[in-house]
Amino acid sequence: MSDDKKTQPDNTLWRYWRGLGGWNFYFLAKFGLLWFGYLNFHALPNLVFMAFLLMPIPSPRWHRWRHLIAIPIGIGLFYHDTWLPGINSILSQGSQLTGFSADYLLELINRFINWQMIGAAFVLLIAYLFLAQWIRITVFTVAALVWLNVVNIAGPAVSLLPATNTAAVTDTPSTPATATTPGGNLPAANGPPTNANLTAYLEQFYQQEKARATTFPSALPADAQPFDVLIINICSLAWADLDAVNLRNHPLWAKMDIMFTNFNSATAYSGPAAIRLLRASCGQPSHHDLYQPANQQCYLFDNLAKLGFKEQLMLDHSGVFGDFLKELREQGDMQAPLMSQAGIGNELASFDGEPIYNDLQLLNRWLDLQKKGGDARTATFFNLIPLHDGNRFVGGKKTADYQPRAQQLFDQLNTFLDELQKSGRKVMVVIVPEHGAALAGDKMQMSGLRDIPSLNITHTPVGIKLVGMQAPHQGSPVDIKTPSSYLALSELVSRLVDGKVFTAPSVDWQVLTQNLPQTAVISENDNAIVMQYQGKAYIRLNGGDWVPYPQ
Repeated sequence: MSDDKKTQPDNTLWRYWRGLGGWNFYFLAKFGLLWFGYLNFHALPNLVFMAFLLMPIPSPRWHRWRHLIAIPIGIGLFYHDTWLPGINSILSQGSQLTGFSADYLLELINRFINWQMIGAAFVLLIAYLFLAQWIRITVFTVAALVWLNVVNIAGPAVSLLPATNTAAVTDTPSTPATATTPGGNLPAANGPPTNANLTAYLEQFYQQEKARATTFPSALPADAQPFDVLIINICSLAWADLDAVNLRNHPLWAKMDIMFTNFNSATAYSGPAAIRLLRASCGQPSHHDLYQPANQQCYLFDNLAKLGFKEQLMLDHSGVFGDFLKELREQGDMQAPLMSQAGIGNELASFDGEPIYNDLQLLNRWLDLQKKGGDARTATFFNLIPLHDGNRFVGGKKTADYQPRAQQLFDQLNTFLDELQKSGRKVMVVIVPEHGAALAGDKMQMSGLRDIPSLNITHTPVGIKLVGMQAPHQGSPVDIKTPSSYLALSELVSRLVDGKVFTAPSVDWQVLTQNLPQTAVISENDNAIVMQYQGKAYIRLNGGDWVPYPQ
């Protein structure tokens, strides 16, 4: 064969480089969401995915197959880059969705759709199609993603947000976390907020919390005064919710003797919140440890029972949804029989269609039972859910507005405190919410979603009222501004457990409330941890890296 007839096929790969095509819009949409703080962007996986899309392939058939294979990968990666609940969380909570009414599910779906985002995406698509006629968009997309990866080398996460909005700052006075804070035992937060330092801070916190516990007396003195402890555990109530419906100044809160204005519920779900409250006599455990056996001294109601307080349990619901009552029994060691709800009216139905019983009627029934018991000491846990998302008035199909439900509940509690005062009975009333309702939502979660325990959800109003005192508190409530959680409540109960404060001719409220245990602001659900560090909030999802909480 002659040399001039020889053909040299040119199969060099450079001839088969193709642009990203429509995938440019995919990455541009991500860049836009990242800029406004709506993504937990993972730079390297996105770069690998882009390399997969750009890799030259000679065969047009295989090129088409690559695009088909890329579609589910792209969807999965996009989901991974969002703040949406992880797969494990969805699977763990998914069984509860079957209990939601159809109307509530439709409302959640409609709430999930952000029409402004859809409109912005449409404008971006048109702009891309228009500019792609003259500009090779792939060059800019590749350059932007490579730059994000270079920037990411310097830290655990990437944020294109303006510097003033890279982290959430609480709207309440914060105490810098130092190891020597009086009454605090808080972990030191001295280093910069690197991934390693934030992880070390969390580990130090849990190690210190394991060593903390309330010391109750082994027995009451002979001159101890009998009284009742009534803990009212309210679902879906945070300071942010009060502000959203203009109820921060409701007369109920002014009636309190003590207010914790920097209290952290440490979780955003009902079951874990109730367990944490029932185990208030020990330091704050991790979410995992909530479902492990605990030392018996951790159980607040057991500590009171050993001193002669009869345990009592009230719910304004059945406790069936989410195995709530079962968790109270198994993880909270609350074995008292459920107080009868027979004959109690209901104006609200829950998101799963069950009745929510009238709380004032239940409290009045409780008061009647205490009167029949004479001077017996009692400790009652009362969980109520009229503020939960999805509740509706009987006969209605739409979720009832939060404001009238909250107004009615606060009015009922206010009325009950007046009735309690008239009864002459000595009672320590503790109002402690489980978590907030997430009325406003934020860039990470839509309204009503609580998979991530943000500060707006876990920063809850906690009030204490001592009814029947010989020398009642005068003026505004004593304001506990230090970072506090359940251990502070347990400590306060232990200081009052002999009941002498009710018959004392005078009470030094500052001495009574000084040096209460402080607890660092750390909240945890199954797959998410939100932590305040040096006055700013950081989040870790599914065991990954820490990133600033976007505002």
